[in-house]
Amino acid sequence: MIRKSIDHDRIRRLAALVRKETYQLVRDPSSILIAFVLPMIMLFLFGYGVSLDTDRTRIGLVVEEPTSLTHDLSASFRASRYFDVTFGSDRRIFEDQLIDGSIRGIVVVPAKFTANYAAGLDAQLQVIVDGSDPNTAKFVQNYTQGVVASWKSIRSADKAQGGQGQAVEQRFWFNPELTSRNFLVPGSIAIIMTLVGTLLTSLVIAREWERGTMEAMMATPVTSIELLVGKILPYFILGLTSMTLCVLLAVFLFGVPFRGSVLALYVLSAAFLVPGLGQGLLISAATKNQFLASQAALISAFLPSFLLSGFLFEINSMPEIIQWVTVIVPARYLIPSLQTLFLAGDIWPMFLQAVAVMLLIGGVFFVLAARSTRKRIG
Repeated sequence: MIRKSIDHDRIRRLAALVRKETYQLVRDPSSILIAFVLPMIMLFLFGYGVSLDTDRTRIGLVVEEPTSLTHDLSASFRASRYFDVTFGSDRRIFEDQLIDGSIRGIVVVPAKFTANYAAGLDAQLQVIVDGSDPNTAKFVQNYTQGVVASWKSIRSADKAQGGQGQAVEQRFWFNPELTSRNFLVPGSIAIIMTLVGTLLTSLVIAREWERGTMEAMMATPVTSIELLVGKILPYFILGLTSMTLCVLLAVFLFGVPFRGSVLALYVLSAAFLVPGLGQGLLISAATKNQFLASQAALISAFLPSFLLSGFLFEINSMPEIIQWVTVIVPARYLIPSLQTLFLAGDIWPMFLQAVAVMLLIGGVFFVLAARSTRKRIG
C-alpha cells in the first residue's frame, strides 16, 4: 500500500513537472522560433539554395580540324546531359569567358586528332579548366573523359558489328535523376533535429539556472531523475513535431520520395532525440549560462553534425583520426538511415544498428547530465 502511494506521488510529481514545462514552452517565443521557424528556413535553404548537381555545365568546345570523325565526337558532347556546349574553332575566343566565369572549361579537339585515331595512336583531347574551383574543374575533366570513352566504345562496337552500334544504357538505383535535393533534404532533417534537441534544451534549462528556478525545484522532493525526465518530455514531443513538419515539407513541397514506413521514421527520430536532449541537458548543467550554452551547443552538436556526419563530406575521405571522432557523432547514424528510408525503403538491420548506437550515446549523456546536476546542487 505504501509502495503504491509512493509510485502515485512520483507520477503526480512527474505529471506536474511536464505540465509546468509545457506551459513554459508554449509561452516562450524563442522556443517556437527555434522549433518551427528556424527549421523551415533551413529546409528551404537546403531544398532551394544548396545544390550539388553539376549537370549542364557550360563549356567551350574547340574543333581545330573539322572532319566527319570530330563532328561525330562533337555530337556526343552535345548529347551529354552534363554539358552545355558552345562550339568554336579557336580557343582564344573562349579565354575571356573562362576568366570571367561564363564557361567552366575549354575542351580542345586538336588538329591531329583524326589522323592519330585513324592510325591507332592515342588520340587525346586538351582540357583547360579554371583551377580556382577545384570541384567543377575535376568534374569537367572526368566527364570529358567519360564522353570520349563512351564515344570510342560505341564506335568500336559499330565497326565490329558492321555499322550497327550499341548504345550504353546507364541505370541509377533509388535516385535515377541523380538529384542532390533527394539526399540533401533528408540529411538536413537530422541537422534541424540537432538544433531543436540540443540547442533548444540547453538554452531553456540554462535560463532556469540563471534565474534560480532550477535550484528551487531541486529543493523540493523531486528527484534529479524525475526532474530530467519532466524537463525533456515536452522537448521530445516538440522535436518529433518539428521532424514531422520537415518530412511533410520534404515530401509534398520538395518532391522527395518517401519509400519507407512511418514506423521506421519515428523510431529513428526518437532514438536520435535521446542523445540530442541528453547533450543539451549536460551542456546546461555544466554552463548554467545561456550564452555559454548556445556556444557550446553549436560547437559540440551543430558543427560536428554538419561537418563530421557524412552530410556534405564523405567520411571515408577524411583523415583517419577524424574518422574515429565521427563515431561519437549521433548524426552520422541518422543521416544515412534517413536517406535510405526516403530513397530505398525500410532496411531494418541497418536501422536497428543505428538506433542501438544512438541510444548508447544518449545513455552516456544522460548519466553525465544527472551526475552534473547533482554535483551542481550539492
